[in-house]
Amino acid sequence: MASQKDKTFHKMHVKTGDTVQVIAGKDKGKVGEVIKALPEFSKVIVKGVNIKTKHVKPQQEGESGRIVTQEAPIHSSNVMLYSTKQNVASRVCYTFTAEGKKVRKLKKTGEILDN
Repeated sequence: MASQKDKTFHKMHVKTGDTVQVIAGKDKGKVGEVIKALPEFSKVIVKGVNIKTKHVKPQQEGESGRIVTQEAPIHSSNVMLYSTKQNVASRVCYTFTAEGKKVRKLKKTGEILDN
């Protein structure tokens, strides 16, 4: 079993709660919110994107089996930050506010993401 020191976390341009657009794969063009970021794998789980079906066996006597649909992770390089105000996907750059705080900014629109 790997220890905590063996885990390497990758720097990602998206965070939990960001609105993103998928730019590659079978769900290309879909827009959704990042539910969970997985920096140890450089992956994100986006709401309504990369839906997988899972067949679940009955756990208790008398219970019937069911089919569950859930979102599977996709690589963070396959998503791009999305501006809901101007409906456009954009790359991200980093800038500093007047208070000296480092924030993320969309290149196309100039919209600042972090408050």
